[in-house]
Amino acid sequence: MDSFEKVLPRLKKISLFEEFDISSESDREILHAVYNVLSLKKYRAKETIIKEGQDDDLFFILYDGEVLITRKTPADDVIALATLNAEQNIFFGEMTLISNNQRSATVTAKTDCLTLSVSGKKFQELFEIYPILGLRVLKVLSRQLANTVSEMNKDKAVLYEALCNEIKDGV
Repeated sequence: MDSFEKVLPRLKKISLFEEFDISSESDREILHAVYNVLSLKKYRAKETIIKEGQDDDLFFILYDGEVLITRKTPADDVIALATLNAEQNIFFGEMTLISNNQRSATVTAKTDCLTLSVSGKKFQELFEIYPILGLRVLKVLSRQLANTVSEMNKDKAVLYEALCNEIKDGV
């Protein structure tokens, strides 16, 4: 894996770590502790990184490459949710940091990918050593969840309205 000094600017761009000040000695110490528990993992194009329904606890930062996020519908059809690339400074599998739920989507490498990963358990151990890390990460995850719920509620309203219009027009 690249040196801490090379990875540090990339970590800082990840929203989970955006509140950390790399000029602060204590924040650098925390980010160095995060770096120390990360593992570099390589995936070939079309290889599954996370499988929907799976029980594991790995959290991933996309370091290089592009991934496709998919999910099964109730009819067992697979739908694409998003295509993401490393330049977007994205991470996935973050719910493992706060819950033991099964994976809610499948993440597949579209191109050869490099990820930085850590188990939820190891990350939570860092929260105990560095409570400010846990607080900052939970703030980011809470904001993301709130945004997701808000967007889902908007989508539900649109779908409800479309269904009502379809029923009305069909009668």
